[in-house]
Amino acid sequence: MAEKPYHHLPDGTFRNPEGSPVRANDIKFSYRTFIKEKKKIDITVPKDHVIDKKTVKENLDKFKDDDYIAWIGHATFLIKLGETTIITDPVFSKNAGPLIFGPKRYVEPAIQLKEIPKTDVFLLTHNHYDHQDMSTIRKFPYKDAKVLLPLKLGKYFRKFKDVNEMDWYDEIQINKDLKITLLPAVHWSKRSLTDTNKTLWGNFLIEYKNKKIFFACDTGYGNIYKDLGQEYGPMDLSMINIGAYDFRPMFDKSIYHTTPEEALNIAKDLKSKKVLGTHWGTFVLSLEPIMEPRMRFKDSAEKFGFNKEDAIIFKIGEISPLKKLLNYN
Repeated sequence: MAEKPYHHLPDGTFRNPEGSPVRANDIKFSYRTFIKEKKKIDITVPKDHVIDKKTVKENLDKFKDDDYIAWIGHATFLIKLGETTIITDPVFSKNAGPLIFGPKRYVEPAIQLKEIPKTDVFLLTHNHYDHQDMSTIRKFPYKDAKVLLPLKLGKYFRKFKDVNEMDWYDEIQINKDLKITLLPAVHWSKRSLTDTNKTLWGNFLIEYKNKKIFFACDTGYGNIYKDLGQEYGPMDLSMINIGAYDFRPMFDKSIYHTTPEEALNIAKDLKSKKVLGTHWGTFVLSLEPIMEPRMRFKDSAEKFGFNKEDAIIFKIGEISPLKKLLNYN
């Protein structure tokens, strides 16, 4: 019998790549403390953070024949490549949790779910509530979309016609110009009290013609990224989480969510030409000020070998043609 990969455990659960950080035993999360500290956070949204919905719809129409990337909010992006439109971790609900529970969004999605363009590929990185939103999945208007997701998550997509569970390093050819690979991430999975790490999580590498776009699952920093950079880099664009890292005074930071600086370090390890900050500015999931991620991300870019303009921050609702984003003709 073939030896199981390192990340497959004998009990059927999964673990992070070898050499990943391990959570300290003395870390104590207190929901009561978290709620108390969360109330102190100012969620006043600056005007320059969100694009008017009317403008978003006009731009979707304006760029409908172009390749583009659009930010709907949090980890939800539309990525149009040729005739194929991809959506990532779509969350259109008012809160990230079961029923009415969980963090409420302080910024609405850039457009409503029913307004999204025809979507051909649905990417899901993992099962946390701010990424796997069952209300959005149930109401998703394009059930014929090809669903790509990590192992053991297919059960949530019974009404979809083309559901593909993937292990790390599995590849799926979408068409002659587009291939998607699931790669390791430093994270975890859980939706209830009894299912910790029973489903897999992962990053997606999107290869389109001669371009490579890396879309990160929630991830912490780990040694795996140097390996991925060697094997799959250089990346033209890496989209990496820059929010949900600060849990002081309970403990310093999450090992499963990169700080803005760690996100830049991953992008450097992946030999990325440009890096786009994701997973911020939508929900309060941790205790840093809501606009701190974008400031730290921009301010730290040069320390990791990037020009400031190559550490990219979108406004919610921003749509950027790929040619402009990646500087090609």
